[in-house]
Amino acid sequence: MTKVEELALAMLEYNNGDPKRIQHTTKVHAYASLIGKCEGVDEDTQFILESATLVHDIGIRASEKKYGHQNGKLQEKEGPAAARELLIRLGGYTDRQIERICWLVGHHHTYHVCEDLDYQILIEADFLVNLYEDNESADAVYAVRRNIFRTESGTKMLETMFGIIKE
Repeated sequence: MTKVEELALAMLEYNNGDPKRIQHTTKVHAYASLIGKCEGVDEDTQFILESATLVHDIGIRASEKKYGHQNGKLQEKEGPAAARELLIRLGGYTDRQIERICWLVGHHHTYHVCEDLDYQILIEADFLVNLYEDNESADAVYAVRRNIFRTESGTKMLETMFGIIKE
């Protein structure tokens, strides 16, 4: 079993009894994995990307426990520590990989500074899932396409999923 598969199973257990979060996580992971492969990211970046997608929302539970609610900023605040703890417990991650994964978890709701490809792909994959799960309007989908999406494959997936004709 690969480290990513071990992490996926650990996150299934972490979100035990919460099928909505489990479904969200697995969908974001699947889209990010596909976008990364289509964009030709190197093996280490793909590993970091896929690992980060599996733990990207790990801060939800900690936020709810600590604050009684959660939102994107609280997820970014509480997520890195929870992700680090899980990654260290599982083993097989270098310090550099853990740092990068935790950085991605701590920024995945911050959209204005998105220069690294793994970061961009994580954000796009999360949007692909959130736009559908939140039943967003066509105007919202167009705005996200215009303002957020940068990769060719992520943009094509968004356009195909939501039936967008290129502007």
